[in-house]
Amino acid sequence: MAGQRAQWKGFIKFGEVSAGVALYTAASTSDRITFNTINKATGNRVNRVFIDSETDEAVPKEAQTKGFEIENGQYIIIDPDEVAAAIPESNKTLEIEAFIPCSDVDDVYFDKPYYLTPDKMGSDAFAALRDGMRLSKVAAIARTVLFRRMRTVLIRPHGKGMIATTLNFDYEVRSSKKAFEGMPKIKIEGEMLDLAKHIISTKKGEFDPATFDDRYEAALEEMVKAKIEGKALPKRKKVEVSKPNDLLAALRESAGLMRAAEDKPKRTAANANAGAGRQRAPRGLTKTASSKAAPQRKAG
Repeated sequence: MAGQRAQWKGFIKFGEVSAGVALYTAASTSDRITFNTINKATGNRVNRVFIDSETDEAVPKEAQTKGFEIENGQYIIIDPDEVAAAIPESNKTLEIEAFIPCSDVDDVYFDKPYYLTPDKMGSDAFAALRDGMRLSKVAAIARTVLFRRMRTVLIRPHGKGMIATTLNFDYEVRSSKKAFEGMPKIKIEGEMLDLAKHIISTKKGEFDPATFDDRYEAALEEMVKAKIEGKALPKRKKVEVSKPNDLLAALRESAGLMRAAEDKPKRTAANANAGAGRQRAPRGLTKTASSKAAPQRKAG
C-alpha cells in the first residue's frame, strides 16, 4: 500500500505453497482529537512522574522494573530481559491450520483488523488463495507471532486483497450467560410483536459507515474551534423524556409516525437537485484555525 508502512511482513503458508505478505493497519484512532494535561497556573504541559507508593519519592525510569503481585502488597520482580525471553520465537509465517465457514466465528472474538497484501514475491500464490477462498466461501484460521505475542488470525478475501483479523483468546471473552443471567424470561406476542415487526420493516436499510458521524469528535472540534476564535461555547441541548411510558402505546405511536412518513409525498426532482448543490463544511479544524492555538505536541 503506497504511502503506508507495513506493520508486519512475513509469509502465508497453505499446504506446501508459500507467499510473501504484508499487514497494514485497517483501523486507526490517530486522527482523533487529543488533549494534553496542563498546569493551570503556568499554562505549561505537565509531565508524568512515577511515585513510590510508600516513600512518595519519584522513581526514575532506569530504576523501574516489572513485578507480579503474589499477595496483597508483595511482589516478585520480573526483569524485562526475562519477559523478552518468554516471548515465542517468530518464524514470520502465517500458518493456515484450517478453512472454515465465516459464520463459524462469533464476532465477539474479533480483535483488530489488518489489510493483508502480497509483498512483491508470490503474488500468484496469494491470488490463488484469495480466489479459491472466495469461490469456496470460506475463511482461513492461521497462527503466528504478531507484535511479540502468539496470535490466532481469521483471514478473509476482501476486494483485491484480504483482511486478517486478530482474534481474542477464549479466556479473554467473558461469558454471555453471566451477562444475561439476571434477565427475566419474557415472551412478546400479539399486537405488541406485530407493531415491533412493522416498525422494523419500515426502517430497513443498508449499512453505510460513511453516514455515521462521530458526534463526540465533532462536538470536540466545535468546542476547540470556538475556544480558538474566542466565541461562546456551544450549549448542550436539553434532553426531553419520551412519553408515554406505556410500551404498547409507544409502539402504536411509533407505528403511526412510520405510516405518516410513508404517506408523505417525496420531494420533486428539482427540489432534490437544489439540495444536492449545497456543500457540507469540511470536517476537522482548518490549518489556519489550529495554528492559532498554543504550540503543544499531541499526547502519546
